Amino acid sequence: MFKALIVDSHNLVPKLMPSIKSIEFVEGDGGVGSIKQTNFPEGSHFKYLKHRIDAIDHDNYSCKYTLIEGDVLGDTLESISSEVKFEASGSGSVCKMTSHYHSKIELKDEDIKAGKDKAMGMYKVVEEYLLANPDAYA
Repeated sequence: MFKALIVDSHNLVPKLMPSIKSIEFVEGDGGVGSIKQTNFPEGSHFKYLKHRIDAIDHDNYSCKYTLIEGDVLGDTLESISSEVKFEASGSGSVCKMTSHYHSKIELKDEDIKAGKDKAMGMYKVVEEYLLANPDAYA
């Protein structure tokens, strides 16, 4: 999951999710300080967003990144910082994710839940792909 969702997401996610046109590095190559831009198809609610990789630990399967730019932030958010960690569990893994919303105004719980649901939806799509293709990122 770590390789598919963090290390190689720029290649895999656009293939699996029609709601994402492309993901490309606009700075760096995937290490700390790199910036990834996610582009959405025409007709989408959003045009693009940019994430900065703040920390990445390949040995412990963890990553910290910040959503720093894009129309998805709207008028209410300055940024969203997230920490993701994958831990072995039986024959699979457990994903632990913490997000910190840096807002210009007070956010409603349903707005935060909607953002989390979108992120988890992408994780579920990748999980289904990996279950159907167990050697893809082994």
